[in-house]
Amino acid sequence: MNYAEVIDYLYSRLPMFTRDGSTALKKDLTNTLKLCEALDNPQHKFKTIHVAGTNGKGSSSHMLAAILQCAGYQTGLYTSPHLLDFRERIKINGALVPQDYVIDFLENNQLLIEAIKPSFFEVTVAMAYAYFATMKVDLAVIETGLGGRLDSTNIIHPVLSLITNIGYDHMNILGNSLMEIAGEKAGIMKAHTPIVISERQPEIDQLFIQQAEKLQANIYFASDEWHIEKTALDTQFQYLSVHESGRKIVDLRLDLRGNYQLKNIAGVLSSIRRLQELGYEIHPEHIQQGLTAVQKLTGLMGRWQTLSSSPLTICDTGHNEDGWHEIIKNFALTPYQQLHMVIGTMRDKDLTHVFSMLPKEAIYYFCNPDFERALPADQLQAKAAEFNLSGKAYHSIPEAIQAARQAASSNDLIFIGGSTFVVAEALPLFK
Repeated sequence: MNYAEVIDYLYSRLPMFTRDGSTALKKDLTNTLKLCEALDNPQHKFKTIHVAGTNGKGSSSHMLAAILQCAGYQTGLYTSPHLLDFRERIKINGALVPQDYVIDFLENNQLLIEAIKPSFFEVTVAMAYAYFATMKVDLAVIETGLGGRLDSTNIIHPVLSLITNIGYDHMNILGNSLMEIAGEKAGIMKAHTPIVISERQPEIDQLFIQQAEKLQANIYFASDEWHIEKTALDTQFQYLSVHESGRKIVDLRLDLRGNYQLKNIAGVLSSIRRLQELGYEIHPEHIQQGLTAVQKLTGLMGRWQTLSSSPLTICDTGHNEDGWHEIIKNFALTPYQQLHMVIGTMRDKDLTHVFSMLPKEAIYYFCNPDFERALPADQLQAKAAEFNLSGKAYHSIPEAIQAARQAASSNDLIFIGGSTFVVAEALPLFK
């Protein structure tokens, strides 16, 4: 098979959450363990950092990887989903896994895959672990896909675990309360392994503390260690002042401009401190260099990303209640005359809380990704109308974006989001 045929096989022949929803998920780690056992357990041949959370885990993973790269470590990075190319999920020092490796992995293991019948995500995790082991990475940053306890990535024994924000998403799978969702995320915590929690959330703090005590693991709340202030923002960077114990420690420049990164950066700094305590040589200049060039070093896309300057066009992959809350904060920090919002979403999202907070003065361009799980644009438009959000439905994302660009003046803001898959279809239009 060539690369295109391999990708078609992975997408079309294997159960896939992004296409099929919760029916694609397995309720245990059996398939991933079987796959990796047949591959001689590659997950035990390199050191890892495990990252979970409702929001912020992707940005935090990329920031950690960028800093480790600058510190001279050969750094693996496993994230999901991808936006433009399947290989974005598996990187070493920012370089995508080669097409030939993807082809060889599937051809060498196709009989194994047919016998075990794993999901798309389970195969991808096994592929990533095998690649990192083959390339002998010094450290790999592993982002969970969904949840933590039963996530396919959770067969590793990391040197450090990081849990970012906990919010409401995938409640049909993870539970209807923050305690239930946090319990699933806490499943990545391991015995005698330091755990960093990015921010205190009073409803769930005790759950993490009790789990850490049970596992005899040291736990650190990053929001207790650091106070982060934004001091300036320009078209390329946001400038941050980092305080510890009421005293300014350092000024940082971050190329991820979303306001929500202030929460994530605390968790990243606490994680780096834990790694330093474990003996990793990471100096202040490595932190500065990494955070200044996260996108360049790791290829991160879709986090309050500027796509065009006239009119200002920004995309963001935030898609749940907490994600939208942070996006709206960013609107308040961005000058514009009129807001145009190109949005789409999936069928299984609870939109009630999201629609109640979206700006009513915006002009909406409702659309749907070219995906079976997507909510049709006309249904999205009808649901939004119940919340006095007005706009038109469009047959495709390119059509919706074109309409927004034609309607917007040079001083307006066009926002594209609502789903990772909306952003994925939008990005090539601005290349």
